[in-house]
Amino acid sequence: MPEVLLEQSFDEDTLYGVRSAVAAHVAAVTDDRTVDTMVLIAHELASNAVRHGGGSGRLRLWVADGALLCEVTDAGPGLDEPAYAGQTLPPPELPGGRGLWIARQMSDLRISTSPAGSVITATLAL
Repeated sequence: MPEVLLEQSFDEDTLYGVRSAVAAHVAAVTDDRTVDTMVLIAHELASNAVRHGGGSGRLRLWVADGALLCEVTDAGPGLDEPAYAGQTLPPPELPGGRGLWIARQMSDLRISTSPAGSVITATLAL
């Protein structure tokens, strides 16, 4: 059975607090390097939910089967081509567009999307 570490809603005003909450909860189950990695992933995914997914979202963090999982959901319009989202690094002159790329580089990333919103799950082996 999964061990839920954190489940919380967020919006633009509470986004910074997500970083602190993720750091505190992940530190209880793994090493500093994994904490730093998951904080970055969670922040990028949550920032995307605020920016592109309707202004708010929900983050869930849990441990299951020797892995740490972070799921971010939003109620935005969904992604056009989820299989390709974040597959390539945007050119340096373009602002933004790196969040999913970063998350894909650092974790096993699954994207489920529809016009009713997206669910993005990042998995790190422990």
